[in-house]
Amino acid sequence: MSVRIARAPGRVNLIGDHTDYTGGLVFPMAVDRWTDIRFEPSDQVELTSADESEPVTLPLRVDDPTTVSPAWGKYVAGVVSEMAPAHGIRGHVSTTIPIGGGMSSSHALEVAVALALGFEGSVVELAKLTQRAENRASGVPTGIMDQFSIAGGVAGHALLMDCGALTITPVPFPDDVDVVVQFIAHRTLVGSAYADRVRECAAAEAIIGPLREATSVAAASIDDPVVRKRAMHVVAENQRVRDFADALRAHDLATAGELMLASHASLRDLYDTSTAQMDAAVAHVASLPGVHGVRMTGGGFGGCIVALAEPGALDEGWRVRAVDGAQLLDADAA
Repeated sequence: MSVRIARAPGRVNLIGDHTDYTGGLVFPMAVDRWTDIRFEPSDQVELTSADESEPVTLPLRVDDPTTVSPAWGKYVAGVVSEMAPAHGIRGHVSTTIPIGGGMSSSHALEVAVALALGFEGSVVELAKLTQRAENRASGVPTGIMDQFSIAGGVAGHALLMDCGALTITPVPFPDDVDVVVQFIAHRTLVGSAYADRVRECAAAEAIIGPLREATSVAAASIDDPVVRKRAMHVVAENQRVRDFADALRAHDLATAGELMLASHASLRDLYDTSTAQMDAAVAHVASLPGVHGVRMTGGGFGGCIVALAEPGALDEGWRVRAVDGAQLLDADAA
C-alpha cells in the first residue's frame, strides 16, 4: 500500500486578533512549522502521535466528537464527523508546532486529517469544514482565520484576509525583516473567556450592526461599558490591519511596528485577553534594539508573542518564514 503525507503548516497572526468571528480583517501567515500525518488506507481511522501516549481509533461515522477519548482525538473526530469519509487511514502524527503555544496546532491537525481522509475542494471549503470540526470538537466558537491561513498560505507572503468575504490577498513579505515568535505561557481556549468575547461582540452588533462595517463613533456610543470596549477594539483593529498591510507594502517598518504595539495595547485594555506575563514579555522585547514592533498573537490568555525585527536582532525565539498552505505529498518525495 502506498504511504502518503498530509502536511499542514502552523500559523502566526501579525495583526488582527478577535476580528474574524465578526467577519473582519486579519493578517496572518502560514509558517515553517508543520504537522505531518504519514498514512496509508484503512477501513477505520487509526492514528498514533509522537506527542501523545494514547492512540486514536475511530469508526468512519462519529456523531459526537466531544465524547471521544483521548482528548487530542476530539479534533480528529470533529473532522471525521464533518466528512463522514468513504475510507479511513492508519497513520502517525508528528509536529514541530508547539502544542498550546498559540500557533494553531489543533487547527493544523484538523486540516491535515481532512486532506488525509480525501478532502477535495477549495481552500475556502477546507477552511469552513475544519472550522466546523473545531467548533464541534472543542465547544469554542472560534472564527475561521486559523484554518483559512493554514489552508491558503502563500510562500513569501503574509495574507490580508477578509473573513466576511472569505478572500485572501497575498502581500509580499520583506526579505530584510525577521518574524520572531516567542512562547510565553501554555494556554488553551477551552474553558477560557473566548466564548464570552464572541457573545459580547454579538451584543454590540445587535446595537450598532455588523462590526466589520461600524465606525469608531458608533462603537463608542454603546452604553454598556464592557460591550463598548469590545466593539471599540474590533473596529479599530480592522483599520489597523488595513494600515499594517499598506505599511508593509511601502516597507514602512516603523509604522508597522507602531501598529503592532497599538494592537497589543487594545487587546490588553479593551479586549482583556492579555495577561501580566504577556504584557511584561511584550514590553521587554519592545525595548530591545532593532525591534520594530511586538504584540501578543492568537486567541489570548497566554500563548505566544510575535515581533518584527531587524535580521539577527533577537536571539531568543523561533525565526519563522511564510510558506505555502497545506498539501498532500508522496512519502518518497517528502
